[in-house]
Amino acid sequence: MPKNPRATSLRKSLSTVVPYLKRYRMAIFLGMGALALKDVLGAWMPLIIRDGVDSLTRGFQASVLYKLAGLLIGASILKGFFQYWMRVILIGVSRDIEFDLRNDLFAKLVDLSPDFYGKYRTGDLMARSTNDLNAVRMMLGPGIMYWTETALTLVFAIGIMLTVDWRLTLMALLPAPFVSVAVIFFGQRIHKLFEHIQRVFSDISSRVQENLAGVRVVRAYAQERAEVAHFEALNLEYVKENIGLAKIQGVFMPLLQALIGVTFLMVLWAGGQQLLLHKISLGSFVMFNTFMGVLIWPMIAMGWVVNLIQRGTASLNRINEILHETPSIAAPSDPLEVEKFSAGIRFRDVSVRFGDRVALNDINLDIIEGETIAIVGHTGCGKTTLVNLIPRFFDPDGGAVELGSVGASAILSRFDPQALRRQIGFVPQETFLFSATLAQNIAWGVPNADRGQIEWAADIAGLSSDIAGFPAGLDTVIGERGLTLSGGQKQRTAIARAVLRNPRILVLDDALSSVDTLTEEKILTGLSSVMRDRTTILISHRVSTVRHAHRIIVLSHGRIVEQGSHDELLGARGYYAELYEKQLLEEELELI
Repeated sequence: MPKNPRATSLRKSLSTVVPYLKRYRMAIFLGMGALALKDVLGAWMPLIIRDGVDSLTRGFQASVLYKLAGLLIGASILKGFFQYWMRVILIGVSRDIEFDLRNDLFAKLVDLSPDFYGKYRTGDLMARSTNDLNAVRMMLGPGIMYWTETALTLVFAIGIMLTVDWRLTLMALLPAPFVSVAVIFFGQRIHKLFEHIQRVFSDISSRVQENLAGVRVVRAYAQERAEVAHFEALNLEYVKENIGLAKIQGVFMPLLQALIGVTFLMVLWAGGQQLLLHKISLGSFVMFNTFMGVLIWPMIAMGWVVNLIQRGTASLNRINEILHETPSIAAPSDPLEVEKFSAGIRFRDVSVRFGDRVALNDINLDIIEGETIAIVGHTGCGKTTLVNLIPRFFDPDGGAVELGSVGASAILSRFDPQALRRQIGFVPQETFLFSATLAQNIAWGVPNADRGQIEWAADIAGLSSDIAGFPAGLDTVIGERGLTLSGGQKQRTAIARAVLRNPRILVLDDALSSVDTLTEEKILTGLSSVMRDRTTILISHRVSTVRHAHRIIVLSHGRIVEQGSHDELLGARGYYAELYEKQLLEEELELI
């Protein structure tokens, strides 16, 4: 018999939450126990009512009435007690699972390789981490709880009703097949529509995030109205889809209530006939109608539960896309110890492609431990791509990058990426600072750094004079992404952060582009003592930044076309010499 693809997909999706449910199995067991006891008491109460009515028809006895009233009050109190703990425990478990799932999702996002973030927008990931997680919690908490409650209520009620009159019971169950068809029909549509709604919500989140992050660009180009109009269009689509979902639910719930109402009338009519013919007692008739009232909630709740489960599985599918993502950069099963290898770097026939574009082609380069290497070249020649291979932000498509010296090296994939990156101080082109104090940003990655070490790193990066002018010095909160700092101050903060890590390998990717020549000279003077014992790689468009390097590598169209010292390359009269002469001319023109 062929398998149902939808059922298979549902089982695969739900398998993600099984370990979390197992983690709290004792609490779930207690919560389900409270739920079952609550439903048992709920099924017992109509029986008490039946006995009370039948006793009154046989003649009034105050003692019997008081006894049954006491039982009814006691059962109601106990039912309320178990219902309280049912909700506290099961809803609490769903909150605990949401907590664990959110932590695991964040840990996964942090662990994924940089190429993953080229496929997903920030706003989309935020929507999955908030809105979708909440939908999964509602499925695991209220969804499972009310599904179990309605199932037990139906079993207890129908079981007792069958003992009274099986014909009336069958009549009461008349809407069940129609309810099942409605649940399947509307459930599929709710699932598909909610998936689309979540995608639209992700688009809205992404648009908001991009506009807030790029608010200066939006204002600089006077695009406020255009962006508001774009956002309004997305928001309108979101509202439209939600209205569509509300329309489906608006048909679904009243349809269930109509089926139940018609059935209720039929049972009243047929039960009344049975009562008049003395086939059932008045107490049994009252009990039967009480159970019909009890069954109304499970019938209605079933539609709500289906809605929660469809929403939850749709959101769980979106979360699983992230949780099941495999990092392209992962630690090997038996990683080598980075500390046992020198800080030399070797590129062996390295090639990198981005789609159809060749970023690096047949790169062969040996960098000796303690050597300062500078890399220059035109925009887009592959400089940043080359240094991004060192901390394994991605791996080359061909060839290999090795750590160590000749005869004692190993390819980078043999090391744990985190252990490797702890040996590297990396200052990227695009400086990122956190919404925290200046001191916290400098000490990022070195949580045990003391005040003296932070001040030393700031001084090395040429930031000390700027700090003296800040309102709270190192304790100044610099705003989101360092909003209150200039471009040069951001770069120097990033340099201080890298230096404080005391790395064996220091990579500065155009890290001085936003500072003036005098500040650059001061920073390079401060860094000279730091670079002396470290393997250092400088990327810059300025000759003044790279002229004192041991070797200068010139890239062009992904290939090494020149290499040597500053004087050697000037004598070669190639790209580097042209760059030097051009910058000399620019400096002379600035003095005019």
